[in-house]
Amino acid sequence: MRIGLPFSAREQGSCTALYLAVVLFLLGLGVAQALQLPTLTGRVVDQANVIPAQNRTALESKLKDLEDKSGTQLVVATVASLQGTDIETFANELFRSWKLGEAKKNNGVLLLVAPNQRKVRIEVGYGLEGTLTDALSNVIITGAIIPRFKANDYAGGIDRGVDGIISVLTTDAADWRPRTGVRTDDRQSLVGQLMPFILVTLFILIFTLMRRHAGGGPGSWTSRGGRTVFIPYSAPGGGDFSGSSWGGSSDGGFSGGGGSSGGGGASGSW
Repeated sequence: MRIGLPFSAREQGSCTALYLAVVLFLLGLGVAQALQLPTLTGRVVDQANVIPAQNRTALESKLKDLEDKSGTQLVVATVASLQGTDIETFANELFRSWKLGEAKKNNGVLLLVAPNQRKVRIEVGYGLEGTLTDALSNVIITGAIIPRFKANDYAGGIDRGVDGIISVLTTDAADWRPRTGVRTDDRQSLVGQLMPFILVTLFILIFTLMRRHAGGGPGSWTSRGGRTVFIPYSAPGGGDFSGSSWGGSSDGGFSGGGGSSGGGGASGSW
């Protein structure tokens, strides 16, 4: 007598996939519950206590200015410990817990610093991954942030990083649109074909010069999507923001709007 199996091979495969998905979800939930994430109390959450009051006020002013003008929510956080996990996992869990950015636009950014583990990460919301790319995030970390961190100037490194992120997010793409009235011919076509190679070469050259002269200079130019972006470096020890239009922070009721991140951004160590 032939005994039939209760499930077909296809059904068994579907059940196995569902089981694995549930297990992975529960594991991810367990990681989130195991981490003791800091509370979102404002645009700067300095759990590691490495940002002096004066620098914190300047940072909060710039971050509020950015959000008021563009809607982009950039938050700076320092933590005393990564609690045994890697900074990528911690940053992503913190970003999702705080729900940075607007729910529909996913335009949040998190600059996370773990000074005791000597780790830093820029976590980018889905909606900004095409603008603040992984490559540009890495340039900001290696060229602007880490050199100051190596000198134990955490406030200066964070200031530089914030300046770089804001510069990338607010650069006007209209300045780099093709000019009208230019005759199209074979030579222009050839230039168009060579342009990606030229841009890559230019990017490598700039990145090399930045690493060689990371300790000084007012800033650096780099390429993003066919246009040039300036990433400023403030003077060691942080810049002077006394001329800001905002006199200080008023973060009463400040919260994330509900954005999400899929792990875009970059990490670094020193």
